[in-house]
Amino acid sequence: MKELKSEGDINLGEERAKWYDKLDESTKEILREDEKYFMHQTLSTPCLNVITRAEGSYIYDHQDKAYLDFHGNSAHHVGYGNPAVKQAIIEQMEKLPFSPRRYTNDTAIAFAKKLTELAPGDLNRVLFAPGGTVAMGMALKLARAATGRHKTISLWDSFHGASLDMISIGGEAVFRKDAGPLLSGTNHVPPSDPTHCPFDCGESCSLKCADYIEYVLEKEQDVCAVIAETVRSTPYIPPKDYWKRIRNSCDKYGALLILDEIPHGVGRTGTFFTFEQYDIVPDIVVIGKSIGGGMLPLAAMIAREGLNESVKSRSIGHYTHEKNPIAMAVGLAVIRFIDENDLLNKVIEKGSYLRTGLEKLREKHACIGDIRGLGLLIGVELVLPDGSRALDLAEKVMYSCLELGLSFKISMGNVLTLTPALTISYAELDKALDILDRAIARQ
Repeated sequence: MKELKSEGDINLGEERAKWYDKLDESTKEILREDEKYFMHQTLSTPCLNVITRAEGSYIYDHQDKAYLDFHGNSAHHVGYGNPAVKQAIIEQMEKLPFSPRRYTNDTAIAFAKKLTELAPGDLNRVLFAPGGTVAMGMALKLARAATGRHKTISLWDSFHGASLDMISIGGEAVFRKDAGPLLSGTNHVPPSDPTHCPFDCGESCSLKCADYIEYVLEKEQDVCAVIAETVRSTPYIPPKDYWKRIRNSCDKYGALLILDEIPHGVGRTGTFFTFEQYDIVPDIVVIGKSIGGGMLPLAAMIAREGLNESVKSRSIGHYTHEKNPIAMAVGLAVIRFIDENDLLNKVIEKGSYLRTGLEKLREKHACIGDIRGLGLLIGVELVLPDGSRALDLAEKVMYSCLELGLSFKISMGNVLTLTPALTISYAELDKALDILDRAIARQ
């Protein structure tokens, strides 16, 4: 398999073709219909399968086969079909189904207030958007307005959305390749990647990657923002001092710090915001995906109070569904469910349980390399005997797991990325570990 590193698993491999051949004819017919009407693009065409229903931690295919879903596009934190979320939708639909632009509504205000109460520091200003990419675009426009600058620093291999502005900021070739002229002034730097460090730090991170960001800030002088995922969803976990050093560098050179927590910002790592684990406060944070309860598209940009002055004479959002009351009700229901069910503490406990189980598997299987994560964001790196990326093996393991009823994605070619619903049971975690054990043993 050609090494094409991406946050998602590439659908061009031999194992994908083998998987497709094993599908029943009725499923193939539906997939052919999908290919007939949708644009063909890598990462999604042809689709893996046809899903007909989803409940709790599971998705079900056209043949009603159940798969424990350890992917969920990071939207299924409170479980598929969460009754509290559905009830919130029903109640809001009956009261106020839509709120036109230029008007507000109680539900939108309540949700914005709740987010600012949860956010530390002076992250007191909110704008909503119908998706994370759009919210990141608003954050970029706000940074430009606040600083009077347009240059940015972001990380290679990062992903912030698929729009033209966000693939300019992002660093994945699968989106940037042959796209034509991208935004000007987008500086890219090496990511914090402890397992494949471009600065050859070895066992102990020297934070040279963070120092390099300060170097670029000093040389450019007119950078409006450093834009990055707090913890990349591959996942790569920066050292504790990484963000403190970058926060200080941004302050020193007048750049804003924009953190993208779209995939995991609502409790995935064991704190409501992931940046809370690094004892810093960004100037802007963007969350999304799971705040829509796995039912509706929703994202939020939360910014420092002082940045509010920058946009009083202009619009950086103004989207039709910015204060959609149904989406707002869902967001409130998700937060209420997380709080009432003590999910943040349970995420830490279940994440530790899953990590312990994976460590036991590493004792059995020499191909398991680094195991890393925070909470229920966990990556398992598969390696060859020489320590290099086991690309072909990772694909084989993923498709064997699918056959056995476990779904997840591969990141960067060889990292099994495990992100179950935060409501997952210990029995379901045991089931996933057993499937992974059996799938690796098959190879």
